[in-house]
Amino acid sequence: MALYSGTELFLFASLYEGFGLPPLEAMACGAPVAVSRAASLPEVVAEAGVYFDPYSVDDIAKTVVKILKDPPGRERLARAGRERAARLTWEKTADGHLEVYRDYAR
Repeated sequence: MALYSGTELFLFASLYEGFGLPPLEAMACGAPVAVSRAASLPEVVAEAGVYFDPYSVDDIAKTVVKILKDPPGRERLARAGRERAARLTWEKTADGHLEVYRDYAR
């Protein structure tokens, strides 16, 4: 967690993710996050991150440079990430699953 907390940018260029736990962990630690516009990542990160085309080296590079040159923007991303991560907890996930089981049992 110390690595996430001390970074200026967490870049996640994944092409496939079942959920996207690494960006969520980074956001919870206050790291600004940039992720690929692929798989489940936009659903997990939502408005709390910046997106890039994972197949475009130029787009990835432009995204990194843009974020690193904007300290106030990084702080906004960090704040938004913490807020987003607080809404995606294991307890809320378990409660949601339990509700599905209860609905099915009825």
